[in-house]
Amino acid sequence: MWLSPEEVLVANALWVTERANPFFVLQRRRGHGKGGGLTGLLVGTLDVVLDSSARVAPYRILHQTQDSQIYWTVACGSSRKEITKHWEWLENNLLQTLSIFDNEEDITTFVKGKIHGIIAEENKNLQPQGDEDPGKFKEAELKMRKQFGMPEGEKLVNYYSCSFWKGRVPRQGWLYLTVNHLCFYSFLLGKEVSLVVQWVDITRLEKNATLLFPESIRVDTRDQELFFSMFLNISETFKLMEQLANLAVRQLLDSEGFLEDKALPRPIRPHRNISALKRDLDARAKNECYRATFRLPRDERLDGHTSCTLWTPFNKLHIPGQMFISNNYICFASREEDVCHLIIPLREVTIVEKADSSSVLPSPLSISTKSKMTFLFANLKDRDFLVQRISDFLQKTPSKQPGRSFGGRKVSIVDPGPESSSAPQEVSEQSTSLASPLSSHQSFCAQEAPTASQGLLKLFQGNSPMEDLGAKGAKEKMKEESWNIHFFEYGRGMCMYRTARTRELVLKGIPESLRGELWLLFSGAWNEMVTHPGYYAELVEQSTGKYSLATEEIERDLHRSMPEHPAFQNELGIAALRRVLTAYAFRNPTIGYCQAMNIVTSVLLLYGSEEEAFWLLVALCERMLPDYYNTRVVGALVDQGIFEELTRDFLPQLSEKMQHLGVISSISLSWLLTLFLSVMPFESAVVIVDCFFYEGIKVILQVALAILDANTEQLLGCSDEGEAMTVLGRYLDNVVNKQSVSLPIPHLHALLTSGDDPPAEVDIFELLKVSYEKFSSLRADDIEQMRFKQRLKVIQSLEDTAKRSVVRAIPVDIGFSVEELEDLYMVFKAKHLASQYWGSSHMAAIRRDPSLPYLEQYRIDASQFQELFASLTPWACGSHTPVLAGRMFRLLDKNKDLLINFKEFVTGMSGMYHGDLTEKLKVLYKLHLPPALSLEEAESALEAAYYFIEDSSSEASPLASDLDLFLPWEAQEALPPEEREGSRNEDVREKREEKAASPPDYRHYLRMWAKEKEAQKETIKDLPKMNQEQFIELCKTLYNMFSEDPTEQDLYHAIATVASLLLRIGEVGKKFSSRKPRDGAHSGDHDSATEDEPPAPEPHQDPAQEPQLPAAGDPQAKAGGDTHLRKALQESQVVVEGGSGEGQGSPSQLLSDEETKDDMSMSSYSVVSTGSLQCEDLADDTVLVDGEARSPTAHVGGTVDTDWCISFEQILASILTESVLVNFFEKRVDIGLKIKDQKKVERQFSTSSDHEQPGVSG
Repeated sequence: MWLSPEEVLVANALWVTERANPFFVLQRRRGHGKGGGLTGLLVGTLDVVLDSSARVAPYRILHQTQDSQIYWTVACGSSRKEITKHWEWLENNLLQTLSIFDNEEDITTFVKGKIHGIIAEENKNLQPQGDEDPGKFKEAELKMRKQFGMPEGEKLVNYYSCSFWKGRVPRQGWLYLTVNHLCFYSFLLGKEVSLVVQWVDITRLEKNATLLFPESIRVDTRDQELFFSMFLNISETFKLMEQLANLAVRQLLDSEGFLEDKALPRPIRPHRNISALKRDLDARAKNECYRATFRLPRDERLDGHTSCTLWTPFNKLHIPGQMFISNNYICFASREEDVCHLIIPLREVTIVEKADSSSVLPSPLSISTKSKMTFLFANLKDRDFLVQRISDFLQKTPSKQPGRSFGGRKVSIVDPGPESSSAPQEVSEQSTSLASPLSSHQSFCAQEAPTASQGLLKLFQGNSPMEDLGAKGAKEKMKEESWNIHFFEYGRGMCMYRTARTRELVLKGIPESLRGELWLLFSGAWNEMVTHPGYYAELVEQSTGKYSLATEEIERDLHRSMPEHPAFQNELGIAALRRVLTAYAFRNPTIGYCQAMNIVTSVLLLYGSEEEAFWLLVALCERMLPDYYNTRVVGALVDQGIFEELTRDFLPQLSEKMQHLGVISSISLSWLLTLFLSVMPFESAVVIVDCFFYEGIKVILQVALAILDANTEQLLGCSDEGEAMTVLGRYLDNVVNKQSVSLPIPHLHALLTSGDDPPAEVDIFELLKVSYEKFSSLRADDIEQMRFKQRLKVIQSLEDTAKRSVVRAIPVDIGFSVEELEDLYMVFKAKHLASQYWGSSHMAAIRRDPSLPYLEQYRIDASQFQELFASLTPWACGSHTPVLAGRMFRLLDKNKDLLINFKEFVTGMSGMYHGDLTEKLKVLYKLHLPPALSLEEAESALEAAYYFIEDSSSEASPLASDLDLFLPWEAQEALPPEEREGSRNEDVREKREEKAASPPDYRHYLRMWAKEKEAQKETIKDLPKMNQEQFIELCKTLYNMFSEDPTEQDLYHAIATVASLLLRIGEVGKKFSSRKPRDGAHSGDHDSATEDEPPAPEPHQDPAQEPQLPAAGDPQAKAGGDTHLRKALQESQVVVEGGSGEGQGSPSQLLSDEETKDDMSMSSYSVVSTGSLQCEDLADDTVLVDGEARSPTAHVGGTVDTDWCISFEQILASILTESVLVNFFEKRVDIGLKIKDQKKVERQFSTSSDHEQPGVSG
């Protein structure tokens, strides 16, 4: 490649000059290519260890002038071919021009300008729009692709110098991190190490330090452990590896390929040696952290952050921290955790102004909101730029009409006034807001269902005065008063200062009247609800009356949702729950509905309106409990793994016992999925939900650890899982909330497990206090780190389960061992994933649906199958292999969706590897009949079909379909029963109508069906006969198949003999069939081969004017087969005697006795033309030589002898006469070796220097 000219002072150190002229020198790196000795080894090692980007290119071209000692690099190349191309260009285009110059400086200036121009032109054509990666990085990416044989689509993210530990020896080299692979290359003293690991194969990734490996990164796959150390910045490297591995396993989870985030902010100038992808990944990580910290919507993107101070009026202090700005929010987080968090939605901002600076308050910025709150930031580094950014975002923020988004609740939250005064305002604002078009659906809900405006608890509990509840009522009143004081001091609504005081109040319990409001604020659901007015009402309308698997499951679980609560013992509560769950399933079909969602949603409906409950459910499922409620509850399994890890850390003695009893996996899923709502009395569990909405999953894990800790002694004494479950169950049943003012709700589990001596009651607030005292060292970022580690384990474990399930689904008679099937599955899956990496044009790249059965999740298309077929088939046919692969694909693609699953793939492989000679020949035979033989390949046969008598199709073929014969019976059970019964009982129905039989005896039909099922176990008589065109294709395949065999000549001779014999047999059959009268009763043999074909073209078409093209691959594929076929026919000295064109080739033409006297003349089957295998009649005494002889009176009509046909039994019998053919087909081939070779080919390492190896693309 051309390089921007750089000075080289010492031109000959480590380089050998190979060519030279007055202006340029072509040099080769010492040690590259043949020879080199010790110097070459040392140079190669130095290149790998010291070069800052990648291995030095082995060839280069320098520019020089006669009197100057300075050289300039102008080009480099990885192969002699590449560098020679550049050298020739210079000689042809520049030498003559340069000889004109007198001044050497002018020569150098001209050369440099010319090279810069070439590079600019190349970049203009090749570089995609957007940010250009810096030159050094681009060079490293090109070298990575060549070194590891990666396609253009594989993007390098970053590369690092490090050591790979092979045994106890460190190999210094370069680690390349690409979007889909981890690659390592080292060259030390002649020893080369190349590694390629797919991110999706990694089962463990961690940073550790041992005596043997000083601070290193460990990478585990299913079959190897890799250690890398000696990084310059190990933390940065590990963080990037984590991100890439996380993206890959998420792709396995939801099939979301890696996409560059175009909406991320672009840097003003790209950093040197950092790719655009690396920058995007860093920005993505910051975005995720920002959204998680402040509970913001998923589409929120961080624009920037800066250090500053915030004036807090409640304690009169300037608190240092960070200000974050995104397109819809300004947020602040104090440097010390829990001191202060603040979220200011831009939709609430009214004034942003720069205050006067002073020594006490440098660069202050004041922000005022609609709720009359003013926030004062100071110590801002670039205040003017910040104000400009905020004003830009404010201009883009849509202005909301007051009251539209949330009715009366908006006033009660934003206005810190007393709650009683907000009630009448609620009604007036709601009535005005309903006039807007977006809220028209909401008016329907409001009129029809009271749950559209308030929670079920208010509807069913009424507004009984607190005084009637005695001490409990007084306690509740005190809680409300505490929160009102907090609102007065810290603000109310989204812009409230969140401090340690806020957490204290949450831990003491949120009063019932404020619970719904605070849940919405702390979860961030309020933001999404305000910015999507009318969205829920629209969803309800769209989903009403729609039926799906999710709605069926919802209906089944509706009456199991808190059946003990009066709110769900009537249709009002049930209908509200149905609407919310169905609307969410409609919004997010990938989750749809999962068990446990009904329990959580029913609690949300108690404290908020339907719309509020819906947005709280969105916050739970999509942000706070990621992946919890998908089909495989991956998120819950991940957090279950974290719980087990925490138990080992905090309660090591109990952990061993629990592992032995197998309890943790049984209990933790129900605790996590329902947030303790299903295992604890409702009034106690709801206090945990309060803390969960404020603190996140950390609280659930803390409480779970506290529960185990409290029961340690009893659990250690348990002898089995059942006893341990009983201990924990009884403890949880007796966790009480003595402060609750709700009506006591009987806990069903408690009723069932109460014994003679119930354990002592445990106060929920005491349990929470203990959990914070003992386990408060848990941090949110630590949990995220643990989640990544566990996600790798869980998803790889699920993939292993899927693999075992798929392998179990394969019928026993396939013939492959379990190990072989598992290896084949991994190869098949890798091919599918490759389509998602690089092949967006592939049909298989359509997003995988994890809700499908395991067997259907990974599928490949024809081009991918062709690649696998070529590397795994025992029937290598050289250039004809792609044609055969295409036919096999069409045969296996039963549902014609142009994709095949693993079961179909293995069925095809088994047909070639297992079974006796007869079974293998059957597969080969079927590959040359429709549907395997494509329309183009069988064009002549289709033309012949036109001449069959029309009523000949009335007789049904005994063959249900070609694939039915090919697949085992179990594989057909997926067909709808109507199709199966319809296809197999067609004859029976016809006979019944003919006989005008009495009412049908169904047992008779069942017996008939059973017989047909038995007959389906392949009898060779069921195979349709093969016409002449198809037989020629079969011969061609056999010739190509034998071309690489050691006994090639013997096989050619044998197949020539067999082909000759079969041609004569076909002619004899033609003679007898020609003499029979043409009627429907006797034409079955002929029409069976063509009954599945489409209608034939018009007879007036001249096939000579429409040359046939090969079905797939290179035209040479057909020509090669034809050449062999001609040679074979010459060997057998076939003399063809045809008619003189009489009757225009009509199929009804009869052969005279004279024409059939000579045995040899029975092969009057027509000449084979090189390009298209069309058959034409020949004149008398014409000998077939090299396919060139043609009759002067060749037909214009059909090109195939339509009466000629051959059966499978005849082919089998003929092949059995040749022992060399029998031995070829009965020879055992080990597929294990081919699978190993295929895995190597998956990543082809291009180590050749003089010849470029093309990269293997997926």
